[in-house]
Amino acid sequence: MSYPEKGTPQGGVISPMLSNIYLHEVLDKWFEEQIKPRLEGGAFMVRYADDFVMGFKSRKDAERVLKVLGKRLARYGLELHAEKTRLVDFRPTEKEGEGGTFDFLGLTHTWRTSRKGKPYVCRQTSQSKFTRALNKIKAYCRKTINRPLNEQWEGLKRRTQGHYSYYGVIIGNSKAVHRFAYEVNRLWLQSIRRRSGHHAQQWTWKRFNRMLARNPLPRPGIRTAYA
Repeated sequence: MSYPEKGTPQGGVISPMLSNIYLHEVLDKWFEEQIKPRLEGGAFMVRYADDFVMGFKSRKDAERVLKVLGKRLARYGLELHAEKTRLVDFRPTEKEGEGGTFDFLGLTHTWRTSRKGKPYVCRQTSQSKFTRALNKIKAYCRKTINRPLNEQWEGLKRRTQGHYSYYGVIIGNSKAVHRFAYEVNRLWLQSIRRRSGHHAQQWTWKRFNRMLARNPLPRPGIRTAYA
């Protein structure tokens, strides 16, 4: 067993707390007390642990802060993630889909237009998080392939409920959570057919849906809608 001399353990339960304490001094207070008073336009920052997004009304302000941000973090032994750090022109455009997009906390943020013609920020499950979640479901089905169906159902119920509790509260994400539900069902049926061997053909979608009617998985859907 080894312990790092610097930083926090990757995936450790204490890591988010230490990140919040450290970055509150290094980043939050610096942004509020030293950066914002010097800007030409308005600005804000949203941070969770070591992930953060800065918003600026003026592109010039954004470029100026980006130039000094890396230097500020370097003074405290930190560095920006090269692949995640970029300047995005995030604002409504005349043609939907032409504006900039960015991922934050597992969600892809884009501008959309409502039926009333008003622009709003749409948040959808990012492709990387969607794929990762399905891979975890696939691994669970593989691991429990010979376990009783009721036990598999209990495990899948917990996992899908956790997914919907996070991703099912964002306006504009209904399509993604329903697609996730379909893929979970498909993977489970595929697993059941594998374990059934020569009787795999007996497990049709019709039979599978009858089983789900008796033991339903959590229903996908948007619990809270906000823009």
